[in-house]
Amino acid sequence: MRKILLIVFSFVPFLCFAQNESETMVEGELTATVVNAQTDFPLESVHIINLNKVKGTISNQKGRFTIDAAVNDTLYFSFLGFKSQKVRVTNDMFRYEDTKIALTELAYALEEVIVRPYQLTGYLEIDVKNLPINNAYQYSISGLPTSYEGGSKSPSAVTKVLGAILNPADLLRNLFGKKPRQMRKLRQMKEDDDIRNLLASKFDRETLTELLQLEKVDIEDILNNCNYSRSFINTANDLQILDAISSCYEEYKVLNRK
Repeated sequence: MRKILLIVFSFVPFLCFAQNESETMVEGELTATVVNAQTDFPLESVHIINLNKVKGTISNQKGRFTIDAAVNDTLYFSFLGFKSQKVRVTNDMFRYEDTKIALTELAYALEEVIVRPYQLTGYLEIDVKNLPINNAYQYSISGLPTSYEGGSKSPSAVTKVLGAILNPADLLRNLFGKKPRQMRKLRQMKEDDDIRNLLASKFDRETLTELLQLEKVDIEDILNNCNYSRSFINTANDLQILDAISSCYEEYKVLNRK
């Protein structure tokens, strides 16, 4: 009897190890449904991003979505008017296709807004002084379809970060140097159409902070050190911010190698 018990207990660690190993090895297409937490109705056009694989997708009319994932990956759900949510992928989510992800509606308290139109006099010299000035400059390159925000002094691409590289204590080097894994995601993010479409409609930087594991203040510091204007930082959508950070990082790598 004692020998039998010893044999049984000797297999327990191996069984636990095999179970844990199977938990972490499950990978493939994950299908689930996104619903409204209050009504249980399906939510269409919810953006879902796998933060680990940097892949995105959108829920259909029935709230269903399919995305490449593995156990322990983190999915990020974002939808206008609802609280963004992160969900850790489990083994059960692969076993059962009736998994529901519930998003909670946001309650906004609208404050009184006073619209103050510009008081124009009809005299050009006076009216020009009363209009706000946008200090953001853009430069374009012949043959390229888009223009680029270059900051208040509109420097060249090399000049824009050369000062930062020459200063070893600069925050730009500290951020890029300490977060190489996050910065390597930039190219993947730019190649995924679903992620780009999501970022083009966002202005709150929340999705970017989740993808890059940066704080909002870090994003502002990066753009400031890359000489982007305050006007651009305040008004650009998240896709434009992504392109700006990516451009600055590519220039940083080139100059840092030198």
